[in-house]
Amino acid sequence: MPEVIFTGEKGRLEGRYQPAKQRHAPIAIILHPHPQFGGTMNNPVVYNLYYQFVNRGFSTLRFNFRGVGRSQGAFDHGQGELADAAAALDWAQSINPDARACWIAGFSFGAWIGMQLLMRRPEVEGFISIAAPANLYDFSFLAPCPSSGLFVHGDKDAVVPFSAVTGLVEKLKTQKGIVIDQQTVPGANHFFDGRTEELMEVVGAYLDKRLPDTAKKTSAA
Repeated sequence: MPEVIFTGEKGRLEGRYQPAKQRHAPIAIILHPHPQFGGTMNNPVVYNLYYQFVNRGFSTLRFNFRGVGRSQGAFDHGQGELADAAAALDWAQSINPDARACWIAGFSFGAWIGMQLLMRRPEVEGFISIAAPANLYDFSFLAPCPSSGLFVHGDKDAVVPFSAVTGLVEKLKTQKGIVIDQQTVPGANHFFDGRTEELMEVVGAYLDKRLPDTAKKTSAA
């Protein structure tokens, strides 16, 4: 799990990167929860998400947003963090010039940032949004959502009511050609305390369902 440093808008950004063995392998970028509430790239959900993609042959990067860990800069209420995520994808693409596909996975605040990045980067063909804070941030920019993906939520989430995410998913499901999946982890709170294993089973099953399509696109490119 090599440590990497790459350049962001406000200086150095610290990450962990695992290159794939296959030349045309897809890229995955993993985004952590809110920096002002203890979110880092070493969050247990983020760490486990990272390995869901590594173990399926992705070139995978997780990193600390500005002001977290050894990443330079200061919290910027989402705008700067979106620039950090774009810089992370740029860096991953620069060392994987043959990659033809990309996925974004984000947890809580990271899910909000990830969905914004998705709207700006047409090469992103899949996403995983975990505990998307649909009641705390504006997701109306997803009009329409350009890629199929998965929303996962705990049914005991006291931070983001399950109904808020369900309402968002229902809006996104009306788009032609896009398939939005929604899964629930019973008994899980916003942080998936004691339910990370169940969460990863849901994520892994979804990736395995989607990956044949990813592989076809990658090999055909």
